[in-house]
Amino acid sequence: MTTYWAEHAWLPTGLAADVRFGVVDGRFTAVQRRARPADGDQRLRGVLLPGLANAHSHAFHRALRGRTHGDGGNFWTWRQQMYAVTRHLTPDTYLALARAVYAEMALSGTTAVGEFHYLHHDRTGHRYGDANAMGQALMEAAREAGIRLTLLDTCYLAGGLTGEGHVPLDDVQRRFTDGDVDTWAARVAALAPDETTRIGAAVHSVRAVPREQLAAMAEVTRGRVVHAHVSEQPGENLATQMYYGATPAELLAEAGLLTPRFSAVHATHLTDHDVELLGAARATACFCPTTERDLADGIGPARRLVEAGARLSLGSDQHAVIDPFEELRGLEMHERLQSNERGRFTPEELLATASVEGYRSLHWHDAGQIADGQRADFVLVRTDTVNTAGCKAGQILYCATRADVSQVVVGGRSVVEEGRHVLGDVAALLTKALSDVRDHQ
Repeated sequence: MTTYWAEHAWLPTGLAADVRFGVVDGRFTAVQRRARPADGDQRLRGVLLPGLANAHSHAFHRALRGRTHGDGGNFWTWRQQMYAVTRHLTPDTYLALARAVYAEMALSGTTAVGEFHYLHHDRTGHRYGDANAMGQALMEAAREAGIRLTLLDTCYLAGGLTGEGHVPLDDVQRRFTDGDVDTWAARVAALAPDETTRIGAAVHSVRAVPREQLAAMAEVTRGRVVHAHVSEQPGENLATQMYYGATPAELLAEAGLLTPRFSAVHATHLTDHDVELLGAARATACFCPTTERDLADGIGPARRLVEAGARLSLGSDQHAVIDPFEELRGLEMHERLQSNERGRFTPEELLATASVEGYRSLHWHDAGQIADGQRADFVLVRTDTVNTAGCKAGQILYCATRADVSQVVVGGRSVVEEGRHVLGDVAALLTKALSDVRDHQ
């Protein structure tokens, strides 16, 4: 057993001082409050947080950081630039890029990630020798970076939706599709979970999966977590209303997909009825504040969703920023801008959104909390930096950034120590991986 003593730690009951605990076989044991340190304890100075979950990631979007933000336009013009990147990824280059991106996440305090994965096949749309080569690359990348992964293997069948119906897949989107739900499900069935990996599912959107296929998705994904992009853009809602006479959330509810295992990603432009549906289902809404403002998507109804009974999680989506503290503050600050009120979420609610609720949305029901029996994932935040000096321990979430993370432990294994990742120079890994992707262009 390895034993620790933390100056401050955020427990399920709230912030506590002088917390002592052990880790046995990758799980917390004997968590004690107001305890004195003992000989042999590793002493953790600062504020100890449970592991933080990034519930919505597209690893390859990291290639766009710093290259698209000043170009104007909107989500739809940005999407064309994003699609261009997909042309140049292979299992090898994807492994290297995702490994570097996941290592960057670990440096920021992220201990689990939900990868919304639809880049399945080669650039001509044909399967690799291993039909799951791209998914396996992501799984290996997360193992090497030392974080947990839920692979949200994504069904993608149509090229989009207009008021007149679904449009065919274009040349880029051929990489994304298996043709139909049954063929998609057969491929996904060959993927196996392990100690640090879960296999989930995703409907890309109601734009990409026609109404008649949604019920089939509900059937073949029964028992799994299912995520979907929902009402990210007004144009999506307009097309869905024109063609189907319903909102995206209504179509998903009709198909039986809205359950406590469902996550609506973005959930930005919801009707009152949509909010009621998600709340009644005890579904999760995954907000990605840094992406939603970068792409001018809008601000979703986070507080109203919680009041209706839904849960919240957080993601970094396109990785214009990888910083879980920025995401959780964005959730609160966007609400403040809309409501003209402060304190829309308590610190405890914000931390739960970034930790235990994110883990649960990714099918990790025994992680995301510092408590006996839970998986030993935790993040140490310094209180003596230029960002955090002088702050109260209970308000560390409002001033810390990724730069203030000093140690990250996943399943009892130290992944980040003194702000350095066990893989070494993550900036160099990113530089090399991004260069190799661009060399294929």
